[in-house]
Amino acid sequence: MITVSDISLHFSDRKLFDDVNIKFTPGNCYGLIGANGAGKSTFLKILSGEIQPSTGNITLGPDERLAVLKQNHFDYEEFSVMETVIMGHQRLYEVMKEKDAIYMKPDFSDEDGIRAAELEGEFAELDGWEAEPQAAMLLQGLNLPEELHHVLMSELTAGQKVKVLLAQALFGKPDVLLLDEPTNGLDIQSIAWLEEFLINFENTVIVVSHDRHFLNKVCTHMADLDFGKIQLYVGNYDFWLESSQLALKLQSQQNAKKEEQIKELQDFIARFSANASKSKQATSRKKMLDKITLDDIKPSSRRYPFVGFKPEREIGNDLLQVDDLSVTIDGKKILDKVTFTLNKDDKVAFLADNDITTTTLFKVLMGEITPDSGTVRWGVTTSQSYLPKDPSAEFANDLTILDWLRQYANKEEDDNTFLRSFLGRMLFSGDEVMKKVNVLSGGEKVRCMLSKNMLSKANVLVLDDPTNHLDLESITALNDGLMAFTGSLLFASHDHQFIQTLANRIITVSANGIVDRADTTYDEFLENEDVQKRVAALYA
Repeated sequence: MITVSDISLHFSDRKLFDDVNIKFTPGNCYGLIGANGAGKSTFLKILSGEIQPSTGNITLGPDERLAVLKQNHFDYEEFSVMETVIMGHQRLYEVMKEKDAIYMKPDFSDEDGIRAAELEGEFAELDGWEAEPQAAMLLQGLNLPEELHHVLMSELTAGQKVKVLLAQALFGKPDVLLLDEPTNGLDIQSIAWLEEFLINFENTVIVVSHDRHFLNKVCTHMADLDFGKIQLYVGNYDFWLESSQLALKLQSQQNAKKEEQIKELQDFIARFSANASKSKQATSRKKMLDKITLDDIKPSSRRYPFVGFKPEREIGNDLLQVDDLSVTIDGKKILDKVTFTLNKDDKVAFLADNDITTTTLFKVLMGEITPDSGTVRWGVTTSQSYLPKDPSAEFANDLTILDWLRQYANKEEDDNTFLRSFLGRMLFSGDEVMKKVNVLSGGEKVRCMLSKNMLSKANVLVLDDPTNHLDLESITALNDGLMAFTGSLLFASHDHQFIQTLANRIITVSANGIVDRADTTYDEFLENEDVQKRVAALYA
């Protein structure tokens, strides 16, 4: 258990937290949510002791150990993978190193023998003999092959280092586990494994994530960070989202009968409870949901941008034909003889084991990269609008947001009133529209790009990891906007719910070709063993 007492954090120009009091108890997984800039990662750093609060204190239970998912991938370059994972349990690692150093001494004394015996006892108490098997199990669960378990961290790719640092945090069954965006950089199989691990984890977990599917799978509670306070709610993200919207609706119906409101709440809770899975975590969540009363749910102050795409014309019979596309970058084959045909109603999720693959494909489709060979032919009735994975080049100037967007407006839209209103719906209000685009945050840049995409009135959207940098509110708004989009969609994403709710076709791409699965949902694609064998062979 970890207890937060009277925590405040003040900066010179703002108050981030104000008298926060909360207990995070064992057996629960808390999803820490809040708008971008609300201080979610900062709060985790206060819990871990990395940042000292202005007032208050953090208390762990007696002899309890806290573990944190480290964010710097280069901290352990000179250590082996196995050693890095075991470092997650600092005391166990210290005992191992001291014990090994004693045994390596050429002049082993009686005092050394006594000390070694003490260390051996502590080593056994800390379950040290199972350290390497446990570390190996975690690494294998995260899809890091056994042949890499004893190489140096400096020899791994960035994605592989992410997995090692996650295994380090999970190692040794910590009493409190703090995870900041743990699914970032993970492949599909690793995310699924992590979900099951956390569902069955018996201690306390506090997680920050923008992956709604992940939060829905693992969380028993949501910890909502708003106005410098943290309010706990029973249930997963979807329950919190819908209950806050229901509370807003009930609040607006001041004259409605109390009995009718209670009945609506009971129906809502019953629906969520009935959907609980068979896991222990979901079952305990169901029991907690049954105890909720009308006063337990409150409306959220969250603001959602408006995202709506209206194509200027319909797509004809031909959407896209790609034939024998091959691309080599810096001597490495990225795409090799890729061929596929897309139809006008397709909303296609492109998957790959490396983001470079999908990004390269999209750049070729949009004419930004010339392929080594092959052809790309868009239908004559199509118009495309592109959101690149890294849109920084679009903002390498000192234009204001208002003037930046003006570049993409037609004559009827080139009006300050219209553009200000448009940007206001994307949460750029008042004087914010005069902000220079070269100082925008990642999330603000993506919202600007989505504004450009909406003004284009294109009937084909090509979106490369569009949820990157967005907060949960913006992701939800974008997801809803794309579900209503009547044109065609080509996108890459790591967001499970995004893919599941949008894609009617899945194409897996690698340097060895593609696996194309049409007329299937994402979940069906993942559950099809024959397809997954073909995907595994593609990456081999």
